[in-house]
Amino acid sequence: MITRRTFLTTGLGAVGFASLSPLIASCSSSSSDSTTERWQIVQRFPQIQVPGRVRLPISLADQTGLLSGADLPDTLTASLVNAETGAVVVENLTAPRHDAGMPIPYWPFRVEVSEIGVYSLVVEGGPADGAGVQVVDPATIGVPLVGSLLPPFDTPTFDDPRGVDPLCTRTPEPCPFHDVTLTEALASSLPVAYLIGTPAHCSTGSCAPALDGLLALKDELADRYVVVHAEVYTDDTATTVAPAVTNYAMTYEPALFITNAEGTIVERLDAVFDEVELRELLLS
Repeated sequence: MITRRTFLTTGLGAVGFASLSPLIASCSSSSSDSTTERWQIVQRFPQIQVPGRVRLPISLADQTGLLSGADLPDTLTASLVNAETGAVVVENLTAPRHDAGMPIPYWPFRVEVSEIGVYSLVVEGGPADGAGVQVVDPATIGVPLVGSLLPPFDTPTFDDPRGVDPLCTRTPEPCPFHDVTLTEALASSLPVAYLIGTPAHCSTGSCAPALDGLLALKDELADRYVVVHAEVYTDDTATTVAPAVTNYAMTYEPALFITNAEGTIVERLDAVFDEVELRELLLS
């Protein structure tokens, strides 16, 4: 059994991948001998999605491991293919490179998917059978979805940590996003940006850069959003998952829920996002 702690702090999990499902697509597929294949695809998104605007960030790897460096492309192109029929659903998808404050770059594809089914994201230069995407009935998903109200929850605060110690694993100082509970934030007249993530336990991958990105925008967000952060674990052993995770049926982290002033989720960023993407979504 791979524990959440093992997943987040060792091996591929150290760069902050989205779930416990297989992450490198088609490593043993027949397409691996293709002379046109330059990369393997590393999924940085929850494999289970729902119909609508789907965000599919990926990273690149080869036989030596995950790839970084200035020689990687600024833009990737892909197609979304129906995995059951082989039909191309959407072609010429493009994704820009993002790597602000993180060692491994990612490319976030966005595509509208209207029907439940199994799909493949086939990236130019990658394996022919791509990265698997399953789109399911929203009624079967426990994580709050875009378009629904974000459920209020009394997250730990500086005044009342509610049994979570440390309250924030950012070092050397905790982040300032623990002044109010999520319940109080949602009762305000401002939109809310609610981050669930653990900087200490996926520090090289995505939780720490996600929090750092919000901190970099703190002054600009001050009059426009109430920002709340909640940790994934109840203590430094990283063995007991905190209520912030279980209350939302989370199976991955980090996740950022962005609401409007009425508390309706207008965007959700999963697994990996940097300051540039945060700025585009929160301040544009």
